Amino acid sequence: MATQPQIHGDADERYGRVADVFRANFTDRGEVGAAVTVYVGGRRVVDLYGGTADPRTGRPWTADTPVVVFSCTKGILAICAYLLVQQGRLDLDAPVTRYWPEFGRHGKADIPVRWLLTHQSGLPALDRPLTLDEVLAWDPVVAAIEAQTPLWEPGTAHSYHPMTYGWLIGEVIHRITGQLPGAFFRDALATPLGLRTWLGLPAAERDTVAWNIAPPPEAEPFVDPVADRGITMGGAFAFPADDAGLVSFNDPAIRAAGIPGAGAVSTADGLARLYAACVSPVAGPPVLDAASVDDATVVRSRGQQRHGPPDTGQRWGTGFLLHSPPARPLLSERSFGHDGAGGNLGFGDDAHQVGFGYVVNQMQGMGDERANLLTAALRSCLDD
Repeated sequence: MATQPQIHGDADERYGRVADVFRANFTDRGEVGAAVTVYVGGRRVVDLYGGTADPRTGRPWTADTPVVVFSCTKGILAICAYLLVQQGRLDLDAPVTRYWPEFGRHGKADIPVRWLLTHQSGLPALDRPLTLDEVLAWDPVVAAIEAQTPLWEPGTAHSYHPMTYGWLIGEVIHRITGQLPGAFFRDALATPLGLRTWLGLPAAERDTVAWNIAPPPEAEPFVDPVADRGITMGGAFAFPADDAGLVSFNDPAIRAAGIPGAGAVSTADGLARLYAACVSPVAGPPVLDAASVDDATVVRSRGQQRHGPPDTGQRWGTGFLLHSPPARPLLSERSFGHDGAGGNLGFGDDAHQVGFGYVVNQMQGMGDERANLLTAALRSCLDD
């Protein structure tokens, strides 16, 4: 059993079970540094943090410590897309070519925007190998997507798009707004809501970010050439870590560029406040209207992926991971959000008016129950 680090912050008395699980994650489940935040009805009821942000120096985790949240980024982009829908600037069921004409080459002319968000476009990996400099420059990836032929007939199957998701919907956002998705998110959501969440880390925040620690090697790692090519962007970077155990997204250049499907940097409060604002008044009326949440929580993809590990029951809406027991139970059928490699999780639930955020630096792999146990504790508190 590990030594209990000092836990900081507070939790309303009703939510003591969340605090108990958070502490047990350190003593029983290998936590190094982490934070969890919960809003209910627009009010923060849990705000806990503890442990070590950077084991190289011993720097402690503070209330303001952000960390790379990996695929939690996908939920952020989906919220941006729904914001554009509500503004009348985006139709999810229109062809991508309405906004991005060059996308339609090589058998992609009829793909609707929604399929970019539901992992059904057949573009989880690119044939063209890319360098890290090309990936960080944005336009070379967009050009590679335009030149790519789908790996299956779009709409007939799904496979998780680990990295290309970000450029696919991100370039649609770019074409509509004239801003890259990180800038649009900053201006439309992060600044008005006061979030410590960035897609493209500012230089002034560089030394505040927690250091990601590689997960232990999996006993039986899943190997699929398409999935591997997709997650490394054709070899541009190792993911999650190189042979020496260095997590690639610790690279300041990657953090600053904001890989659009996996590179957001956030505090737990940033994720929780964002999702809380989607379903309840936080800094004004809810960001998402009822029609958007209704649409977002419709299951669009489920079952065995075309390229992926055995089906674990995960269900996908339009851009969001949905309530998916037993692999990723959230609160209810009205929950929508996204998890991230290594253990991070953010989601909202309008039935409970909840916004939830949990961020970590000790990445774990298959069998990681830290987030699931926190959400189970929250569910039990809400049910009482």
